[in-house]
Amino acid sequence: MDEVGRGSLAGSVVAAAYRFHRSGTLIPGLDDSKKLSLKKREELFSLLTQPEIGVWAIGEATIEEIEEYNILVASQMAMGRALDKLGLNDGVILVDGLPAKHLGRKHIAVVGGDGICPSIAAASILGKVSRDRNFLHFGQLYPTYGFTKNRGYGTAEHLRALAMDGPCPIHRRSFLPLGSVSVPRVEK
Repeated sequence: MDEVGRGSLAGSVVAAAYRFHRSGTLIPGLDDSKKLSLKKREELFSLLTQPEIGVWAIGEATIEEIEEYNILVASQMAMGRALDKLGLNDGVILVDGLPAKHLGRKHIAVVGGDGICPSIAAASILGKVSRDRNFLHFGQLYPTYGFTKNRGYGTAEHLRALAMDGPCPIHRRSFLPLGSVSVPRVEK
């Protein structure tokens, strides 16, 4: 398992679960998604999603859930949803990073797992590509913010757009740099 988008200023947080059909499956170039080019991630996504290689699922937690619970809890909610969709109840769940105490399932936390564990690396790639594809769509809906390039992260271009135009509906209000951007809070 791995999650993507925890530090982004916009969009949902996405988690992916991946299980190879055969232990020891070798996928050339498989690595932490952050170390791979966009082209390589897309190539590996196409390979990893072939049914004969393994099974996978994506889970998301919404912007509203991030705001209500916090990003850590929301990330683990997304992980639980990915596991539910995967529908596998046997085997060991490996999670990238620190223990996921809100996951509600027995698991092993692997610090730096996306760089050393093939199933976590696969999940890292699937989660990143899935979330990036969402931002291609968001870039068309809200072109001011440069979402097709920054994927919601706080680049200089993105922060300038926030300062000029304020947030759009997919921004996480609690993540915005309130000291430099005047952002009205949305009351529930």
